[in-house]
Amino acid sequence: MASTHTPAHPAGPAAGTQLLDHPGADAPEAFGPEVETNRHRMPRQTRGASPLLGVTAVAATLGATGFASATPAAAPAVEVPDETPVALSADPGLALAARIQQQADSQRTAAEEGARVQAAQEAEAKAAAKEAEAKAAAKEAEAKRAAALTLPVKDYRLSAHYGQSARYWANVHTGLDFAADTGTAVYALGQGTITSAGWSGSYGYRIVETLPDGTEIWYCHLSSIIKGAGQVTSGQQIGKVGATGNVTGPHLHLEVRPGGGAPVDPEPWLQQRGLNP
Repeated sequence: MASTHTPAHPAGPAAGTQLLDHPGADAPEAFGPEVETNRHRMPRQTRGASPLLGVTAVAATLGATGFASATPAAAPAVEVPDETPVALSADPGLALAARIQQQADSQRTAAEEGARVQAAQEAEAKAAAKEAEAKAAAKEAEAKRAAALTLPVKDYRLSAHYGQSARYWANVHTGLDFAADTGTAVYALGQGTITSAGWSGSYGYRIVETLPDGTEIWYCHLSSIIKGAGQVTSGQQIGKVGATGNVTGPHLHLEVRPGGGAPVDPEPWLQQRGLNP
């Protein structure tokens, strides 16, 4: 029985590739399973230039990937600052410490301010206390000056006492006489105000001083008046001894009239205030 297989053309379409025969439409049915099997086979590769091209492609691919990774590229230069700022918010511990420090600073500032205010208040209180003490001392000194009395004449002798009677007095003697030369200085008995000064009949030239408690002191028979009005202090000169008015010789006639009323004995009044005429 003759074979129906048609051999491949010795000089087929491609010299390096042998193509498999595919049955056409008029191919005999005898090929059957063998034909079906050959339909799924890959064409055979002949040795030639194609394998070289494959190696070249693989080398190119490795050069771009594997070979390139074999030689590491130089890392880019990165400039690192000397001091890198630390973000406190990135670390909860640092942030908490910062808040605690801030609170401590605030508390310390408040404490220092409180201490400063307290010191200022204490200094102000001390200054006020010292000022009050100074005022009290001044007031006390003023009271002492007001209470302090001095004898009206320094160089004298007592020539007549309170209550004496004589033919040249219309009534009993109403004062204390300090005999001294004409022109002898007459001093204010205590701190007070001169409320009257001038001629006064039988008293001659007279000065009336009113003390702070209202007591009037009369300085009579003066030869001259030096201080005729205003405030005077104890021991301040206000006039001079004379012999004006109803007198027998130069002397100072001193009268003491509490509350501006009737005269009292000057001697015990002066003694009660530490003066012994």
